[in-house]
Amino acid sequence: MTERMSRLRNYIVDHKHFALRQSQDVFNNIDISTYRDKNLSHAMRVAKRFELFLSKEVPVFLPEERIAFTRTLPALPPVLSEEEFDSIRATGKYIHEKGFVTNIAPDYQKIMSKGLYALIDEVKTRLSNAKKQDKEFYEIELITLNAIVDFALRYKEEALKQGYLDIYQDLCVVPFYAPKTFKQALQFLRIIHFCIWVEGEYHVILGRFDQMMYPYLKKDLDNGVLTNETALEVLEDFFISCNKDTDLYPGLQQGDNGQSIMLGGYDENGIDTYNLLSELCIKASYELKVIDPKINLRVNKTTPKERLLFASKLTTIGLGFPQYSNDDIVIPGLIKLGYDKADAHNYCVAACWEFIIPGVGMETVNISAMSYVICANNAINKYGESCKNIDELTSAVEQEVKEYTKVLLDEVYDIYLVPAPFMSLMFDGCIEEAKDISLGNKYNNYGQHGFGLGNAVDSISCFNHFVNETKEISAKDYLDVLQKDFAGNDEFRNKLVNYTEKFGNGIDNIDAIASRLLKAHSDACLAYKNSRNGICRAGTGSANCYVVSSTRNDYTASADGRKKCDFLPANYTPSITIKTKGPLSVVKSLTKPDLSNNINGGPATFEFTASSVNSDTGVEKLALLVENFIKLGGHQLQLNVINKSELIKAQQNPEAYRNLIVRVWGWSGYFVELDKCYQDQVILRADYSL
Repeated sequence: MTERMSRLRNYIVDHKHFALRQSQDVFNNIDISTYRDKNLSHAMRVAKRFELFLSKEVPVFLPEERIAFTRTLPALPPVLSEEEFDSIRATGKYIHEKGFVTNIAPDYQKIMSKGLYALIDEVKTRLSNAKKQDKEFYEIELITLNAIVDFALRYKEEALKQGYLDIYQDLCVVPFYAPKTFKQALQFLRIIHFCIWVEGEYHVILGRFDQMMYPYLKKDLDNGVLTNETALEVLEDFFISCNKDTDLYPGLQQGDNGQSIMLGGYDENGIDTYNLLSELCIKASYELKVIDPKINLRVNKTTPKERLLFASKLTTIGLGFPQYSNDDIVIPGLIKLGYDKADAHNYCVAACWEFIIPGVGMETVNISAMSYVICANNAINKYGESCKNIDELTSAVEQEVKEYTKVLLDEVYDIYLVPAPFMSLMFDGCIEEAKDISLGNKYNNYGQHGFGLGNAVDSISCFNHFVNETKEISAKDYLDVLQKDFAGNDEFRNKLVNYTEKFGNGIDNIDAIASRLLKAHSDACLAYKNSRNGICRAGTGSANCYVVSSTRNDYTASADGRKKCDFLPANYTPSITIKTKGPLSVVKSLTKPDLSNNINGGPATFEFTASSVNSDTGVEKLALLVENFIKLGGHQLQLNVINKSELIKAQQNPEAYRNLIVRVWGWSGYFVELDKCYQDQVILRADYSL
């Protein structure tokens, strides 16, 4: 890292740029009545809000930066009030999260390849030839595009005025025209990314970044404009820009902002698309040690060992990067679900891990979450006394999974999303058909998380063993112990916790239970169609449900020894309390099911002690684990390196550990900025040694 980049990084990490933000008085005095006018269509209201927001933004520049655009205003109130959202719900529509378009991957080249002036001319032509019912769509797009042009012109003028000539020269080209250089392309992308957040969308993905940006880099390298070293510096400038406004980006926790990039991958002809920019991205992340962008790497069974070693070195510094996705499983899984072959090969990931297709998918990949634990508890309570063996008990849980999945999906059948005019310009068919992306696109599927699998499998195993096999306790008494949350039964609970016939120890008949439950979930999802004729994809992720479950009354004690308020594991992992034989036995268990059936995504998640990986040997062992996981048929993998004593110290003295980063569920954040419940869960996770 150059000295300039080090200074710029520290400026951002220390939040010195917060001083450039406008005062609360300015924000409070903004008149929002123009876009809260109920006589306007929702799409027009979005455009009016966008126009107002950008008009109130003040161009600012950070010392020594060369990729500009920094927020000076927090988000304005949304276009719809809570009362209006309630009215929409009353019509039978489902409002997901905040009601905005989220977790989809734009095709940024649809704008970058043209530039705004050419795009404005195209929209004007379409407006002049449009049918009456389509004219407002194009009028809204003109308002949106002209607002960006005015905003960028003000930035250009201010850059010249303040002597940021390097930025000024780039802003003479972008976003008005197509970029000519790698740096201009990055500046254009920064402007687009900035504006999507302003429009109201969130969890804004950067997609297949290396594939999109490499042609610009290669041209500069071929023409002698850049060297590998200067290209890295330009890239790091862009990466730092992704960290400027993260506190203003909505998410469940600080850092949960969805700014992920996907690197590498194999095309339809089996050609490896990993390139120099892919490598520079990993190196930039290693040098900068910041939480954005989140790095994802596409791999398969032929991925070179050297690449896995290079990526594993990044893992050792504790960012929780990269997250791996296995093309050998993901691509066939997507094709099996009906995705075109070219689209399946072009996949990236959403905010956390869900597999999505840039430019063609309006998919809600986290529509709901199905708890295997609730299903296991329900089945054991209803049928525990009548089930005579493990097969009968597993069948009962399978049926609960199918029924619960249907109940959850029926609740979200018909979704409403706030229009997204600017985002629409980056999706196939929207501008041609005068159709906002919020109304759907080529793929309109849902994704449902399935979490707590390990605890559910272990509950089946424990209940069957102690009731049907050893007959140590009757089913009735076992249920009574659970109903009392193990009160007065610590000895029995310890037996359950220490029982080793559980998911994660590589035991075939136990892992077969996991396979059956996963298939029950995927079958139930595939039997569903939403109002847009989309299917539902079953996944193995958890989002924040693993912590939220500890506060819900329907999460009673489970038969594996988990008490009512105990945390569940994050994502696709064994239960927190399991005594495993080590990470390789866990890998064996996690890779036995056919994960191409549960292809919404949801990574196998491991935590390793920092001391076990802080050497060349440790890096090699990490790479070997990744290689085995891929070859055995794992679909997705994320690795975290933690020091538990350091985490505990950070809780006690957060100011001394402000830069400590951990992987949370599908994203990484600063440990001291997390709510304590999330901090506690990270500390409790099983930490393996290599």
